[in-house]
Amino acid sequence: MKPTSISAERLFEEHREALRWEWIAGHAHPERRFDEAAVRDAQSAADLVGYLNYIHPYRVQIVGRREVAYLSQESTEVQDRRISRIVTLEPPVIIIADDAVAPPRLVAMCDRAEIPLFRTKESAGHVIDLVRGYLSQLFANRTTRHGVFMDILGLGVLLTGESGLGKSELGLELISRGHGLVADDAVDFFRIAQTAIEGRCPDLLLNLLEVRGIGLLDIKAIFGETAVRRKMRLKLIVHLVRKETMERDFERLPYEPLHEDVLGMTVRKVVIAVDAGRNLAVLVEAAVRNTILQLRGIDTYKEFVERHQRAIDSGSIEG
Repeated sequence: MKPTSISAERLFEEHREALRWEWIAGHAHPERRFDEAAVRDAQSAADLVGYLNYIHPYRVQIVGRREVAYLSQESTEVQDRRISRIVTLEPPVIIIADDAVAPPRLVAMCDRAEIPLFRTKESAGHVIDLVRGYLSQLFANRTTRHGVFMDILGLGVLLTGESGLGKSELGLELISRGHGLVADDAVDFFRIAQTAIEGRCPDLLLNLLEVRGIGLLDIKAIFGETAVRRKMRLKLIVHLVRKETMERDFERLPYEPLHEDVLGMTVRKVVIAVDAGRNLAVLVEAAVRNTILQLRGIDTYKEFVERHQRAIDSGSIEG
């Protein structure tokens, strides 16, 4: 689930320190919010924040030096018409950036229409990037999954499986081999774009890994800052199963790559059997390296099938 809106007051307070802005007009309506339908229909945060224009309604309108010049040029009548058109866009907030001076008519209009008007010395581009990043996380579809989420060879990998199969112990071994921990036990996933899911650790579990028989380990304190990551994009799910489950439910060489749906996006998946004597860390690393090849367009299984077919066609082996 995701929140459906946010107030102007919360947006202001969340970025008071980062943008060092001031609230210069529209104080009478601090609870003014993003339009819920606009949030629901937005393809990305880019739909909710942008430079001033008269095409996209219901979004934060950023007014930089060029936009201020546009609103201040021409006759008084033209200025009033251009500024009054902004009201029809129903922006939740208007932000004056680039250390520009807000046109007096814009300030008066915001007070009349009860539209919060913020002003900052920061560049318009920086304001857009910061607010878009904030809104993309705030309004993203989200879910919490059980497992160990790691950075393995630069890929965000979620280790899943039944309880008691040793996911956390596997995570610890991977950490000792130089990989990074994002989250153990519970992972918060956010659909931040059409083709991107970002995983992060809940604040309560930050940097912690639970290993049976030992307890909670502070990975950052034990292994150093390079052993933890704040967030990663999910690219692969490694699902651990018992040997008998593997033999019963999965093919040795699947004809099609496995996938799993996460927040409406298809994520690559591999299944590894847990059995005595198997080095799971090496197997996971191999699965990740193979996934990297697939992302580069190299499919080992497909190449094998083609090689096999060529051998049949040439008569080297019988069909």
